[in-house]
Amino acid sequence: MRTYLDFERPLEELEFKLEALAHHRGGEDPVIECELQVLQQQLNQRQRDLIATLTPWQKCQLARHPERPYTLDYISRITDDFLELHGDRRFSDDPAIIGGLGTIDNHSVLIVGHQKGRGTKERISRNFGQPHPEGYRKALRLMKLAERFDLPVVTFIDTPGAFPGPGAEERGQAEAIATNLLELSLLSVPVISIVIGEGGSGGALALSVADRLVMLEHAVYSVISPEGCAAILWESDKLTQEDFSRAASALKLTASDLLAFNVIDAIIDEPLGGAHTNMDEAARIVKAYIVDTLTTLRDIPKDVLLQQRYEKFTGMGVFKQIQEKEEKEQEGGGSS
Repeated sequence: MRTYLDFERPLEELEFKLEALAHHRGGEDPVIECELQVLQQQLNQRQRDLIATLTPWQKCQLARHPERPYTLDYISRITDDFLELHGDRRFSDDPAIIGGLGTIDNHSVLIVGHQKGRGTKERISRNFGQPHPEGYRKALRLMKLAERFDLPVVTFIDTPGAFPGPGAEERGQAEAIATNLLELSLLSVPVISIVIGEGGSGGALALSVADRLVMLEHAVYSVISPEGCAAILWESDKLTQEDFSRAASALKLTASDLLAFNVIDAIIDEPLGGAHTNMDEAARIVKAYIVDTLTTLRDIPKDVLLQQRYEKFTGMGVFKQIQEKEEKEQEGGGSS
């Protein structure tokens, strides 16, 4: 049974009718086939209308959809084989981070990604996709292994953020993230990072210093969640959906916003209605992007690749200082 978010409710009745009619279609009845086509066209149009009017807060909810494909869903669909590797060799293995070796259309790669988990038991075991320091240290160990064997790295970003608990802080959460940022910036192999759902704070950034940082169409990527932002800005214990919506709009966390700011390099289209409506098609699109991009990056000399990566990230956050007030004060002083 599919889960519908509040704003997806207009699709529910049409999808139910389509499913029921397809189930009872039997033989090749031209009347039923015609009705199925009409219903499918109506559903497609309603999905287009819905997607075109999504607010940033609704996109955030869509990025967190419980049926949205996670890292393991993509790995199982895009790799010809995958060998998961475990442990940070210092403390333990963190199930919130998945990592291992795989083959994507004859490209041998190292894949690392956040994994939220499905169902209550798995979500708890994977800490809802919130890694501990050992998760980031595991990721770094594997990425350094990839560098040793000249393998490109593909990362999947999908986390509300790094786990902020006392244990994580005691084991050096901030240091683990900072070390990943430094080491990834210097990694001598191609790195592709894809935000597949929720890219939250430093927990996401620790896996996204890349030659190509891209987002799925309905993913979000932000320094803080809308809920956290609203709690800080309005200091209220009675925050509403309207408050979260205001915060989401202010954060500029959608793929289109971040592409306009040159924070990301491209937007990967999702199946009509979102990746959760067709995992296989979503994976096919993601795989095609990875294969095309790996082919391009492999032709770039390593010294040029590192220089381009450096320029990419140092070019972010450029600002202009407005001196209008100071100039007016000078003009006023000169005339008096």
